[in-house]
Amino acid sequence: MIDYEYKIPADLHEVFTLLKEYGEKATLVAGGTDVMVKIRNTRKAPEVLISLRRLEDLRYIRKNGGYRIGGLTTHRMLELSNLVRTELSALHDAASQVGSVQVRNVATLGGNICNAAPSADTAAPLLVLDAAVVLEGPGGRRRVPIAEFFKGTYRTVKEPDEVLIEFDIPEKMGAFGSAYWKHSRRKAMELPLIGIAVSVKLSEANEIEDSRIALTVAAPTPIRAYLAEDFLRGKPFTDQVLKEAGEIASSSECCTLRTSLRCEAWYREDMIKIFVPRMAKLAAERIKSR
Repeated sequence: MIDYEYKIPADLHEVFTLLKEYGEKATLVAGGTDVMVKIRNTRKAPEVLISLRRLEDLRYIRKNGGYRIGGLTTHRMLELSNLVRTELSALHDAASQVGSVQVRNVATLGGNICNAAPSADTAAPLLVLDAAVVLEGPGGRRRVPIAEFFKGTYRTVKEPDEVLIEFDIPEKMGAFGSAYWKHSRRKAMELPLIGIAVSVKLSEANEIEDSRIALTVAAPTPIRAYLAEDFLRGKPFTDQVLKEAGEIASSSECCTLRTSLRCEAWYREDMIKIFVPRMAKLAAERIKSR
């Protein structure tokens, strides 16, 4: 048996009270699909688990100027949302591929991001959608661009006494098309060998007005391929331009690809070269199909 106290606060005020009372002895748990697996695998648990399951007001998907998604919104909610599917397509791609339906019914967007695994499926889409993370603690709320949120593998800028409340996506991203590819050995219940998200905005002359490219599992944290993005801006949307962008995104100047137990660096490099152009084309097709 693994012993721990299990607290289920009714609101944020009670959450902050418990965090203050137990301090480093406590760990927050949302859907539990990451935390509980980690406890079972390591046979170690915090003294106190503080569940956020009763904070139903943090489960929502709204469009009001920009896009707002509650921290406890489940992957299944994202998967079934027509708004997410049509206007935030990369996030829909990622959410619909997390685990199984049973997992997606309980796994939360906030939990996936706060776990900060290099393989987090929703991290790359949120990066190419310019999302910001809204954190709340006893001292109030603060916004952190998601590109600045990850500090290292399983580490973020979130303080121990803070809760991830919301994700904010700028209204301008609604004019972008976006797509995400999870490259893995099989199609279900699998972590990606490489994750690639792309968003693009095209002019009437079919030139790339703006773009975002993000990679997961390529480095210790989810990253943006800024050099490749800069290369694309103002270029014609052609196969050759996209091919060059893929080569830049996979280069050592853009990111230092890693070899892990699951995949060699050279293979990740090849897949980035292939799927950056493919995801850019899919993102562009989605703009035209709206």
